[in-house]
Amino acid sequence: MGLIVALVFVGVFTLIALPLTALGSSNSSKQALATLDSAIKVDRKDLRLQKLNVRKNEVLSSIPWLNQKLLKFELTPYLRRILSQADLNWSPGRLLLITLAGFVIPIYVLMQVTGSYLLPLVVGAVLGALPMSFVLFKRSRRFGQFEKGLPEALDLMVSGLRAGHSLLAAMALVARECPDPVGNEFRICFEEQNYGLEMKTALENMLERVPLQDLKIATAAILIQKESGGNLAEVLDKTSYVIRERFRLKRQIKVHTAQGRLTGWILTALPIALGVGIYFVDPQMISILWHRAIGIKLMWAAAGLILIGGFVIHKIVDIDV
Repeated sequence: MGLIVALVFVGVFTLIALPLTALGSSNSSKQALATLDSAIKVDRKDLRLQKLNVRKNEVLSSIPWLNQKLLKFELTPYLRRILSQADLNWSPGRLLLITLAGFVIPIYVLMQVTGSYLLPLVVGAVLGALPMSFVLFKRSRRFGQFEKGLPEALDLMVSGLRAGHSLLAAMALVARECPDPVGNEFRICFEEQNYGLEMKTALENMLERVPLQDLKIATAAILIQKESGGNLAEVLDKTSYVIRERFRLKRQIKVHTAQGRLTGWILTALPIALGVGIYFVDPQMISILWHRAIGIKLMWAAAGLILIGGFVIHKIVDIDV
């Protein structure tokens, strides 16, 4: 009796399921064919218009034509890098426009007032160099803050490693506890590793952002320990001691060479300041220098000697540690 019931069930299922399956397959086949037909009938021009631009769009200036020109120059990556190192929210186009305006506008105004060429060119060159000097000053000050805070960051990493944390967790501790710029740079390095970069690549990227000798020493110590093994906490502790000694020695050298550096600045700026002062007191007397050929030659010779003297004094007092 059970066998008869089973055979009846199979027969009824077969009579009902097969037509439904055929109908469903025919509908799905029709739908697939319709989709293919619609895809084939699309014009090639429409497909070309739908192509995606996967290149990274870099905005170097808010002015479109200037942005296109800057993308072609090799100077642009350098400007972008130093602006990032100075922690300034400027674009390379903005820096170039400020520099150009600081150079051209004073030259035009002074030429209309004085009628000469030499003084406006000197003033324009000085004012045009001010924006880049400001960027380099901010960059140097930020590097100095990083160099000053690096030993404390390494000591914090040593404490974390001795407490049982991994190197990545110790870097996260530095990123969280240390002030900028040390905390910010270690935070970027930590996030790059979380995104999948290797430790070596992340540290090299940080060295590119902060090219300091002290950071190179710490990075080399970490990479050598990773390759050869050993007690990383002890290595970083000794590295921190070396960096502190280098920092102390550099400060002593600055104290001993302060007189030489001040002498260089005074000897460089004194002729220019004296010439400007004489011009405001008696313009007719000093105007002989740029109204006669021998005066122009003497001014060019004086400018060259000032530059040479400043360079020599700078090389004497610039002691590499």
